Amino acid sequence: MTTPEQQPPEPEPTKPPGPTAPQYQDRIYRSPAGLAGGALLLAVIAWLGIDAVVSGQGRTPWLALAVMLLLVPLVVAYTLRPAVYVNDDRLRIRNPFRVIVLPWGRVASLRSGFSNEVLTESGAKYQLWALPVSLRARNRAARQEARAAAQAARGDQGGRGRGGAGAYGPGSVPDGPRRAESDRAMDEMRELHERRQEAEAAQGEVTVRWAYEIAAPAVAGAVLLAVLLAVG
Repeated sequence: MTTPEQQPPEPEPTKPPGPTAPQYQDRIYRSPAGLAGGALLLAVIAWLGIDAVVSGQGRTPWLALAVMLLLVPLVVAYTLRPAVYVNDDRLRIRNPFRVIVLPWGRVASLRSGFSNEVLTESGAKYQLWALPVSLRARNRAARQEARAAAQAARGDQGGRGRGGAGAYGPGSVPDGPRRAESDRAMDEMRELHERRQEAEAAQGEVTVRWAYEIAAPAVAGAVLLAVLLAVG
């Protein structure tokens, strides 16, 4: 009597591959000083404006509302709004009144001078408002690097007392050059650009979108303020 032949198990249906996560998740660069300054300015505008609306007489409440409608979008645009979003495929720049999306394949270079800028292959130039250049921060970083190099050259005093080389032995060098925060961010983006500019996923067209949600209230406030001043 023969035993029934064992049938091979049916292969499990293959599942469709899901979307793969990018190797380099979005990194956001913003200016802490801009955020703090914008929050402070908005608090002052709200305090003075609300006080004028509540306790003002005649045209004062309307003038206060018009000024607030004009100033609040501008403060948000220039302090809280700027940001730079970076991932494996593209660089997205959120400036006060525009949003620019630049695939790495379209970026020609990232330049630092008196401002941080991105240049495209077509010759267009876009400023990175979220990464302002601080000459003071650069000078402070240069002084710190000089002090660290001097300390490395002569060795740590306590380490020599123990017969060792201390934190920085004689002739040793610091871990790396000290850089201002915005300069370090630009260095990271340059490195990513060099690695990804030839990638297929990093190709595409440059897109620019105007921030009408910021411009429209500011224009409305300016028009309202002009009308109120004109009618006397």
